[in-house]
Amino acid sequence: MKTLIALLLFVGFAQAQQKSFSEAALNEKFLSENNVEISFSEILQQYKGKTVFIDVWASWCKDCIEGMPKVQKLREENPEVVFLFLSLDKETKSWKHGIEKYGVVGENYFIPAGWKGDFCSSIDLDWIPRYMVVNAEGEISLYKAIETNDENLLKELNN
Repeated sequence: MKTLIALLLFVGFAQAQQKSFSEAALNEKFLSENNVEISFSEILQQYKGKTVFIDVWASWCKDCIEGMPKVQKLREENPEVVFLFLSLDKETKSWKHGIEKYGVVGENYFIPAGWKGDFCSSIDLDWIPRYMVVNAEGEISLYKAIETNDENLLKELNN
């Protein structure tokens, strides 16, 4: 039993310390607002050398919508950070409507594979909104936050 508990603690710690995206996640194709297919790695490559705040959200998600003004405030307070919004809407029409309706300012992409795709599976997505931070070196410096006032999230944005 002690071995099982130690193993579970180790697995939980390893997940919390994940510093990079899996090859499958990096190769997953997303859609830009112009309906251009692009891999997640190509998206990240565009922002190489910059801190990237990732918000996995959907227009049907109450918690995501309630958090959006707070995320936009963080964006205004951190103009040097790239804000990357990845949508789990079921269709592009809802996603694009949500961008407009909720004033989602930043880089917007749609995840066609949804929750069961390689990207979401690789980050152990179990709740949205899900916030992550990729540092200027391209490493995941914050693996998981679900609140905009998370002290680790704020610390990573101010590094």
